Amino acid sequence: MAVNDSPVSTTTSLEFRIASADGLQIACARWNSRCPVRGVVQIAHGMGEYIGRYTGLIDALASAGLTVYANDHRGHGRSAPSATYLGNLGEGGFDLLVEDMVRLSRVAKYQNPGVPFLLLGHSMGSFAAQQYIIDHSKELDGLILSGSGALDALAFLASHMPPEINFLNIHFEPARTPLDWLTSDSAVVDAFISDPLCFPQLEPASLASFLAAAPRLADPFSLRKIRSDLPICLLSGSEDPIGQRLEGVEILIARYLKAGVNKISRRYYAWGRHEMLNELNREQVRADILNWISGVLERKRGSLVDGAAGAWSLHAGG
Repeated sequence: MAVNDSPVSTTTSLEFRIASADGLQIACARWNSRCPVRGVVQIAHGMGEYIGRYTGLIDALASAGLTVYANDHRGHGRSAPSATYLGNLGEGGFDLLVEDMVRLSRVAKYQNPGVPFLLLGHSMGSFAAQQYIIDHSKELDGLILSGSGALDALAFLASHMPPEINFLNIHFEPARTPLDWLTSDSAVVDAFISDPLCFPQLEPASLASFLAAAPRLADPFSLRKIRSDLPICLLSGSEDPIGQRLEGVEILIARYLKAGVNKISRRYYAWGRHEMLNELNREQVRADILNWISGVLERKRGSLVDGAAGAWSLHAGG
């Protein structure tokens, strides 16, 4: 889940739809760069939200010479045929959600031939991105994972918690709302709760299909399919329960390194919660994203020498 601190985007979007493998019409949009195009970024949003929450980030990317593509995932936002379908991924489940992202990538690359292409996934979208790169890492020039972690470790923790306990909120008690774990910005939390297109959790069958991806995302053989030189940046708040307060993020990084993926950078933010893109220090987070993307683009042009793994980076959070 993540991103909207400006009610109206200053970047004009071109809305369109693509057909999924099951015939569902997936709502998509493109935001053109407001200056000469340096690259293309595709955004994969999180569970229970939609791409309309990302206007602040999209404006920042477009202002920096990046054209942006995104879709509302199946069962989310404008891709849901009606409000009764919100939270329902359909029979294709999470695997088809990832395939929808791949189909949008093909559209974006066709419309922008030869332009560097990056993927940014947040929360559930970051786990979708983890699955995406197992089969399609050669199609990317860079990957940003926001609010991510080790899905198997997260599922194990959730399964061992009593059902009456909101384990995501446990470190923020006494909590003002059940969603205080999202961000320290109470206005963003309230906006999520009051938004008719937002919801707290997938339907049971759809949630099961999402969690069923966990073994493959942790499988060493599968992870070795990821190209070793794919630049990956992980953004996380130190208090994010989805990343298990950085423990799950470090598990994921260790797995990637063991699989030979060695162009990894970390951006950790002290006291930050799950939606760093919506935290009180979101301007700094966006600047960090733009700086990292600029580094990727410069290295692609051959002007910089790549290092191996990026340094641990702990910033003052919101």
